[in-house]
Amino acid sequence: MLVMLTRELIEKIYDAANSQRWKDHLHPHQGFTELDKQAHKMVIAYVLAKYEESPENAVNWRALIEGGLFEFLHRTVVTDIKPPVYYELMRGNGREIDGWVTGRLQPVLRGLGGGFFDAFSAYFAKPQHCAREKRILKAAHYLATNWEFRIIYRMNKGVVVGIEDTRKEILSQINDYNALAGVQKMSGNGKTRKFIDLAGQLRFQKRWAQSPRIPETSVMGHMLIVAVFGYFCARALGASDARIVNDYLCGLFHDLPEVLTRDIISPVKRSATEIEDKIKKIESGYMREKIFPLLPAAWHGELKYFTENEFDTRCIKNGAPQKLEGDFVIPPAYDRPELKPVDGVVLKCCDNLAALIEAVLSYKHGVFSDHLYTAVMNITKSISGRGADADAKIAAAGLDFPKLIDEFSLIEEIKKNHQARFHYLD
Repeated sequence: MLVMLTRELIEKIYDAANSQRWKDHLHPHQGFTELDKQAHKMVIAYVLAKYEESPENAVNWRALIEGGLFEFLHRTVVTDIKPPVYYELMRGNGREIDGWVTGRLQPVLRGLGGGFFDAFSAYFAKPQHCAREKRILKAAHYLATNWEFRIIYRMNKGVVVGIEDTRKEILSQINDYNALAGVQKMSGNGKTRKFIDLAGQLRFQKRWAQSPRIPETSVMGHMLIVAVFGYFCARALGASDARIVNDYLCGLFHDLPEVLTRDIISPVKRSATEIEDKIKKIESGYMREKIFPLLPAAWHGELKYFTENEFDTRCIKNGAPQKLEGDFVIPPAYDRPELKPVDGVVLKCCDNLAALIEAVLSYKHGVFSDHLYTAVMNITKSISGRGADADAKIAAAGLDFPKLIDEFSLIEEIKKNHQARFHYLD
């Protein structure tokens, strides 16, 4: 039996939001968590893979996103080890380290079903397994690290002992992947590098700007969480490989326009249909003017498909996106690669679930506010945002979001604590 998500997995994913990178260097407070790094890495991996792909030599996109997820989970266990020490340990004792990590994650991953834990174990035990996709991910890892280091270097030059050695080591690691066309593109100051820099700014855009939270999360980190949730939901639905990939990539890019507009809170977006439509038009225009010119024209249609009407359940018919009215998950007849199916309503559930968890975790860390309380109550009432009918149909398809919320969120405890602190009465 396939399980969409578990409380243990969700908590492990959010551990990365608490893990600060470059802890022994002066660095910006915002945007330098392991979650931010992993999210940026996957955006970079997408770009690298698009450059590598050709009709004669297709990239295994499911292997790429699963490899990224496996490596992300691996890093949640070993992220506190200083990189030079970690790489030295891996060179001499890689099997032992991977075995130890696998043992630590087994209780979290076993319950997901469908052989996920076995695939995770095999990924690290078989170096040549999906070697091309692993190479893309490794290059993306070093490029994301270098993006961070360019900021770190300016702040720490002349202060931190050994920083020049770190710079040389990172550049040496990137040089090992210069055969990848995308690495060459990103190593210069051209358009591709500018796209990666622009996307990286989402690491500095704080979610819930009106309320303190623990852990704080960025728009970039949130995008990866929605992508990961979308992957597990599509998998639980028995989706095809193409549909799993589309759901993941739509989740990964769903908030990309916010790098140009910043986060417009939901009450403003939904205050009137005309305002929501106007915001969508502004976002679409900004994407066309500011982001698409930084990428090859052949990619524009796909990125537009992933960022516009992102929460519509849809596919491509007659060469154009078509919303599947009344369908909350992709019907079997539309689950074909050439139709590029996307479970938009399910991704909206994932987006709301991520927001709910962000608020609930803050409560569990002792951070209380009216903003968080209101969000918890509103999202809990209708996790899908489409009403009870949508919830029932999505649950019937195999995704029981209300049950997961009941297990995770401790709503009654939050109500009690909030009322005690703020004398708030429903």
